[in-house]
Amino acid sequence: MATRNKIGVLDLQGGVHEHVYHLQALGIEPVKVKDAEQFNELAGIILPGGESTCLIRLLNIFELAPQLKAAHADGMKIWGTCAGAILIAHEITNDKPQLDLMDITVERNAFGYQLDSFNAKVEVPKVADGPIDLTFIRAPKIVRVGEGVAPLLQIDDYVAAAESEHCLATVFHPELTPSLAFHKYFAEKCGIKITTETMERPVRTSWMKLARIIQPVKK
Repeated sequence: MATRNKIGVLDLQGGVHEHVYHLQALGIEPVKVKDAEQFNELAGIILPGGESTCLIRLLNIFELAPQLKAAHADGMKIWGTCAGAILIAHEITNDKPQLDLMDITVERNAFGYQLDSFNAKVEVPKVADGPIDLTFIRAPKIVRVGEGVAPLLQIDDYVAAAESEHCLATVFHPELTPSLAFHKYFAEKCGIKITTETMERPVRTSWMKLARIIQPVKK
């Protein structure tokens, strides 16, 4: 049996590179997962935000869903962010469940359209010592947590982050903020020790911004 000692990011659709960059900032070189055989070496995998219907279709097209569920049953931890949280939910309001790996009920697009996206600063004592910036984009809500599931963050009448022994679900996008706190928390949940004291990712240069300021050379 292969040793499970790596963190993977499902690389089919969605915010893959942002998660990869956060993990790299913690000193982890993650595995971009496109093949079922890669599950064998993973202590945990992140299912990124994106489009849940697209993600589940791709998982089924490439016949990854059964192997992912089998690897999870064999000890691989799973973190679902936004669309990923929808994928792992036991129940989805007004829809059928998909992977059904965590006993939560999720209401998709609970905050409305893309224009209704927002940022918030909150405290999650189990994850970080101080406030964390969160980004919500067409986010779902966790409206019920079942047996064996503990809320990590409750806002108003819904749960924004929850965990079980083998799963973590967040309805927001930690990968779109500078904070590394949730990525560190998940890595340690997977048994991977983080030695860096850095808790914010380095600022990246946007090539699109550069393209706007670099002028063509006049001949």
